[in-house]
Amino acid sequence: MKALILAAGYGVRLYPLTKEHAKSLLLVRNVPIINYIVSKLEILDEIDKIFVITNSKFFPQFMKWKKEIKCKKDINVVDDLTKNHKNRLGAIGDIRFAIEKENIDDDLLVIGGDNLFDDDLAPFLSFAKANKGKPVMGVFNLKDREQAKKYGMLKLDKNNIVIDFQEKPQNPDSALVAMCLYLFPKDKLGLIKEYLNGNTEQYDATGYYINWLRKRETVYGFVFSGRWYDIGDYGFYKEAKEKFK
Repeated sequence: MKALILAAGYGVRLYPLTKEHAKSLLLVRNVPIINYIVSKLEILDEIDKIFVITNSKFFPQFMKWKKEIKCKKDINVVDDLTKNHKNRLGAIGDIRFAIEKENIDDDLLVIGGDNLFDDDLAPFLSFAKANKGKPVMGVFNLKDREQAKKYGMLKLDKNNIVIDFQEKPQNPDSALVAMCLYLFPKDKLGLIKEYLNGNTEQYDATGYYINWLRKRETVYGFVFSGRWYDIGDYGFYKEAKEKFK
């Protein structure tokens, strides 16, 4: 199994903090955000290589970070060759770029580079194994439908199958949201290219792909507990710095 950390965004909502500094390399408790993710991936026996995809602007920062981090797994930093927010590939575009550039032909664990959460990933992988061959996504219960407006909202049936998904809905009828954490089986990776070939406008948010995918494949959701911070704006970043350990 391979892991792919998405870190190619330009962090425009956190400007000027991220104007010249990659969001995933911002510090929480004096540790780069991405290090917390790597530490969770490093202890998983199933993962034999970690890819970090970034852009040309921040590529040098991540190469410097790679030299400094201590990790038992092999880490490879991938440059998606974009130079600004207007020309970005988007999350799904970056996943396809990494798959094709690195010839990934294995189950792929994808995680957002600004994802901070308490739980370990082992139970998530165990759930995925129990539903082998099917895509699985990480889910968090915000317990507040108003807050769900900011995220990809979803519904699960009694078997934890995704039966509805809406990207940033105006009137959410669920407090379950997507965490930008996915396990894509290797024989389903080709569907990403198929999706992008027909959806050139909806490439940025992974939720659009999941909604497309769930209508073609059974997609499962694994609900995490503990705390979760999506470092998308100053408020969440400030809260994470104060509360996350």
